[in-house]
Amino acid sequence: MALQPEVMTASLVDRLGIGHPELISIVGAGGKTTLLHALGRELTRDGYRVVLTTTTRMAADQVTEPVCWSTIPDDVAAAHVPGIPLFVMSGLNPDKAVGPDPDSVDRLFERSAADHVIVEADGARTMSIKAPADHEPMIPSRSTVVIVVVGADALGKPLLDVAHRPEQIVHLTGADNDSIVTPDLAAAVLLHPDGGLKNIPQDARIAMAITKVSADADEAAEELASLLTIHPRVDRVVTLPHRDLEQQQPFN
Repeated sequence: MALQPEVMTASLVDRLGIGHPELISIVGAGGKTTLLHALGRELTRDGYRVVLTTTTRMAADQVTEPVCWSTIPDDVAAAHVPGIPLFVMSGLNPDKAVGPDPDSVDRLFERSAADHVIVEADGARTMSIKAPADHEPMIPSRSTVVIVVVGADALGKPLLDVAHRPEQIVHLTGADNDSIVTPDLAAAVLLHPDGGLKNIPQDARIAMAITKVSADADEAAEELASLLTIHPRVDRVVTLPHRDLEQQQPFN
């Protein structure tokens, strides 16, 4: 049986059920990069060696120093600076940083000295809810935890205003282009095997993260959390108010 929505504690790591070591993949929409930075910051503060990466692309200004442009374990070890997460990327193209493929991330987790590898494994073009295209998400097969993200600011809004790949949402759920994103519609997207649960390794634990929760969206976010919690594949559901992540900035 799935767990109840997680009670607020001081630590994102605790709320999301992160153990040690972990290969953490973050998918969905509504704050993946911010969550990647926040988790990297917490785990590094706890004394762990942390690698941050993506299997897609990131805006170049989101990939902060230090950066290793190789997935070779010895190169990664040499590039690590104590107390700071290390970005591991493949190249720039031209204002986007391109990450390694999922197989390379698997090998990095298995062979490098990193305690944790955190990977943004999906793209959403700054939107707050999405359903994946055929080639998405690009989740490494050795992932131990997959965090599926949705922004609470999508709730109550027109689908076309807040969704990445709205046509996929229409296809999966039977909604139409004029639909409002209700908790029921969001849950249908997140829990669909070709939606939020797509390509997740069978042995990976699943956490659903409802981000951008504000006073205006609090009741709807709680309703969504209750709908997500009852799914047998979901291990935990967390709600993350703006204040929990708003002070998390890229590393200097």
